[in-house]
Amino acid sequence: KVEIYAYDVSSKQNTLLNTGKDREYIPRIKWTNNAGILSVQTLNRHQNHLELLFINVNDNTSNCVIKEDNNSFIEITDDLTFLENGKQFIWTSTRDGYNHIYLYNVDGKLVKQITKGNFEISTYYGFDESKKTFYYLSTELSPTERYVYSITLDGKKTNLTPEKGTHAASFSNGFKYFVDTYSSYGKPYTCSLINNTGKQIRVLEDNRDLKAALQEYRLGKIKEFTFKNKAGLDFYGWMIYPPDFDSTLKYPVLINVYGGPGVQTVTNDWDGGNYLWHQMLAQRGYIIASIENRGTPGRGLEWANCIHKDLGKLEVDDQVIGSNYIKSLPYVENSRMGIWGWSFGGYMTSLLMTKVHTQFKAGIAVAPVTNWRYYDNVYTERYLQTPQENPQGFDKNSPTTYAKDLKGKLLLVHGSADDNVHMQNSMDFINALVKNNKQFDLFIYPNKNHGIYGDNARLHLYTKMTDFLINNL
Repeated sequence: KVEIYAYDVSSKQNTLLNTGKDREYIPRIKWTNNAGILSVQTLNRHQNHLELLFINVNDNTSNCVIKEDNNSFIEITDDLTFLENGKQFIWTSTRDGYNHIYLYNVDGKLVKQITKGNFEISTYYGFDESKKTFYYLSTELSPTERYVYSITLDGKKTNLTPEKGTHAASFSNGFKYFVDTYSSYGKPYTCSLINNTGKQIRVLEDNRDLKAALQEYRLGKIKEFTFKNKAGLDFYGWMIYPPDFDSTLKYPVLINVYGGPGVQTVTNDWDGGNYLWHQMLAQRGYIIASIENRGTPGRGLEWANCIHKDLGKLEVDDQVIGSNYIKSLPYVENSRMGIWGWSFGGYMTSLLMTKVHTQFKAGIAVAPVTNWRYYDNVYTERYLQTPQENPQGFDKNSPTTYAKDLKGKLLLVHGSADDNVHMQNSMDFINALVKNNKQFDLFIYPNKNHGIYGDNARLHLYTKMTDFLINNL
């Protein structure tokens, strides 16, 4: 059990601080701007009850100033900011359904909700006390894009980075300037120095050489699309088309999936290496697509937390709905649809190739979780609680449970030294497949971790995946 102690250097006394009894985790501690007052955030094991405590380390008195409760789970942030006046602090919360910024007095009294609306504050950058202005990154214009904003204490809001796409900021001390890192579909990063009114001072890096090099290749167009499920929920996706695309012909489709908490694949940005590999496959006649399912960030609390205690179910349902939408397009060859993903995306691929065994002709699962009983307990219990409390949640969406139903061609890849998704996951899945006489392709990268890089491993992996798709899709 984690505890916090205060050590008095002069008296050499060590004091166990009073952090309360109803807690399992202490995810964050931070000094306030008041001498001797330490802020402590605590969570219960279910991670749905958070308390912000102010502890006086001199007399060991503890005061709970904020309680956050959620029917599902609470994501921890590093947004807590104490103002120089020692009387107030900044807090972010999803209490109204979306992550927003709040101003509090140190006694826990709410002064003002700073931002409000059906959009997420995806990054809180800070507060300029001299100008009484907050800076943050937001999904206000689109859940597939990010823009840097300022908002004053009296509510005047400014989009500091209006160019369409995805932005991220790194602010200078004092918030007078920030470096904006910007990209969009098919457009590599540009880094610019911008002042706090949104005026560009200079371009620091425009990736001119890379952009010129890209002109030498026949790249396919990438387009965003939307569709609805039966309940009327909107979903986002993108497709890369072959450079010589002809709508009168039929094309095979490869879907790239992640689908898990904290990560989006459908974002209007430069996707680096994967984007170029996808473009190479498009040159070979494949349409490449990605679909954002529920459980991912950017669209509020209900969208992200509806997966609670049933991790994998809605995510798979949404990928099936999305892939069926793609199959309905007149230029798609329905019998030649594949899927690939890494980590949580490997889990999704494995589950879609087994539980939904007729949907995809071929799949590539890299470093997949195949049974949530083998994964990090803090992460897993946040979404599923414990195996003793929720055994069905662990088993009914485990690829090993459905290994007997594998129909399509599967390539399973893992690094033997994976310290994130331990190779035990793939070993268990392999045993289940073998037990049920299911044929599949397997490649293990000796002594490679979750990222599978170094010693030419990445080139080898992507070459292997390319060959697998050409031969099986």
